[in-house]
Amino acid sequence: MKEGIHPDYKECKVTCACGNSFVTKSTEAELRLDVCSACHPFFTGQQKFINRGGRVEKFKNKYNID
Repeated sequence: MKEGIHPDYKECKVTCACGNSFVTKSTEAELRLDVCSACHPFFTGQQKFINRGGRVEKFKNKYNID
């Protein structure tokens, strides 16, 4: 690697809106997040899967066709 062209890589404190915080490495000294793995629905198991169906299913439901 060339000398003097790369940003400084240092420890970074990451803080989420939910209050969770952790330390990682980054070029920034501090990061603030809206959503982290402690509060995101995918990671907490609160994610809801909705089967919306396709165009044919919507048409059948609209006109009560079996």
